[in-house]
Amino acid sequence: MSGKYVHGYTEREAERLSDQAQTLTGLLHDDTRYPAGSRVLEAGCGTGAQTVILARNSPEARITSVDISEVSLGEAKKRVEIEGITNVTFEAGDIFDLRYEPGSFDHIFLCFVLEHLAEPHRALEQLRPLLREGGTITVIEGDHGSAYFHPDSTHARRAIGCLVDLQREMGGNALIGRELYPLVAGAGYRDVSVSPRMVYVDGSRPDLVRGFTRLTFTAMVEGVGDDAVNRGMMSREDWERGIADLYRTSEPDGVFCYTFFKATGRK
Repeated sequence: MSGKYVHGYTEREAERLSDQAQTLTGLLHDDTRYPAGSRVLEAGCGTGAQTVILARNSPEARITSVDISEVSLGEAKKRVEIEGITNVTFEAGDIFDLRYEPGSFDHIFLCFVLEHLAEPHRALEQLRPLLREGGTITVIEGDHGSAYFHPDSTHARRAIGCLVDLQREMGGNALIGRELYPLVAGAGYRDVSVSPRMVYVDGSRPDLVRGFTRLTFTAMVEGVGDDAVNRGMMSREDWERGIADLYRTSEPDGVFCYTFFKATGRK
């Protein structure tokens, strides 16, 4: 699978992904529920943070969760076992070379996967034959260009820009949310619809302050600091100021906004 995971495979990153999934469950997942007996492919399940939510929302669906990383699959299996979930099967596989028969699935689900691929359009094209006629695809992605906050900070914006640049260098696209409609429609799906899902955080929403601003978004940016500084993208001093300014937005008088995009389509 072309493209690399810019955030790495550390235990802390697994924790961050779990924080993110739990914080955003309602915003991203509440309108994705599959009927009993549905065959669902989760393409690129990672450490299983989204898998748990999918399985809980559709307890009688049969979910096949695939990932190219054996390390991530191991984490996902543990997570599902701890939660007592029994309707998920895990398999190792490359999105660009999945060996399922045409029409094997009623629904396909991808969340935070395309942003890491050098050829997201081809990935969507490769997945389409696996759907039965009339089957659906759901794709969720963020867009780091949608982040804005108070107090504003040039250093914080540049730190976010470093993450965008690093992901681009690794073959991904941290701004992919805005491209979902042309990507999904261009890959041959019909009835494509995209809905923006904005996270708005201020001092009256302490759960989001902690779960999103601090533990999801700022922790994600902070995690690429060594790479950004070592590559000369920012000085250590400027980087640390940028991260401090992002954390500053989580104070009682701070505000943070970010938009995810959710696309659905049909074969």
